[in-house]
Amino acid sequence: MINFSKIITLLAIAFTLSSHAQTADEILDTYFDNIGGLDKLKAVEGIKITLSLNQGGMEFPIESIQMKDGRQMTKITFQGQEIKQGVFDGTTLWSSNFMTMQAEKSDAEAFENFKLTLNDFMDEFIDYKEKGYTVEMMGKETIDGTETFKLKLTKEPLTIEGQLVDDVSYYYFDTENFIPIAVQTEIKEGPEKGMIGESTMSDYQEVDGIYFPFSMTQGIKDQMTQPLTVVNIELNPEVTDDMFAFPDSLKSDGGN
Repeated sequence: MINFSKIITLLAIAFTLSSHAQTADEILDTYFDNIGGLDKLKAVEGIKITLSLNQGGMEFPIESIQMKDGRQMTKITFQGQEIKQGVFDGTTLWSSNFMTMQAEKSDAEAFENFKLTLNDFMDEFIDYKEKGYTVEMMGKETIDGTETFKLKLTKEPLTIEGQLVDDVSYYYFDTENFIPIAVQTEIKEGPEKGMIGESTMSDYQEVDGIYFPFSMTQGIKDQMTQPLTVVNIELNPEVTDDMFAFPDSLKSDGGN
């Protein structure tokens, strides 16, 4: 004889378990709480990160500055020379050409794509709904032996070679600590187009009440990666306009 009471009990247990499954927003809420809280993140006006890049057994110092108002700069020291990349002074986006060592302004398409990132200071998940992004819970997946929650982040489309393309990233949050340990996204242009770019993050440490990863890698999924070690993080650094400014001698050339 069918035991209906037992079936109802089992269904009730199953419903309870499913109703308590982690949602994307619950994961993000716990993540923000665990790394210091949204209020602290939103109060930051700027961040300066000093890193060391290991490439071919050689160490290259890197200094990255990002300000809440959009100004940013990455400076690489190579054989005694300082090379600036991804510099934005509030109006112009530019970089140093690695071959000529001359400053060059970005093209219009790169600049338009860059502007889409300006409201992602500190973390692109902050106020993601207000920015028009979507986040989906994709289930669980094991990354390098660690069980993770897989979240799909879809942002505003990028423009690549005149065509709109989806801007999608997959974040993997450690199920124990609710912090991201990997990010994957499809490369949209260049010689590695179609491959999956992957960044990993570990060794989270506290800086002024906020936790940041101090060990990272960047590269192509399942291929060679470059290790990055954070040497120091400074919140709300003092900066001057000339740190971001396009060189005076070339400002008359026009640009973005």
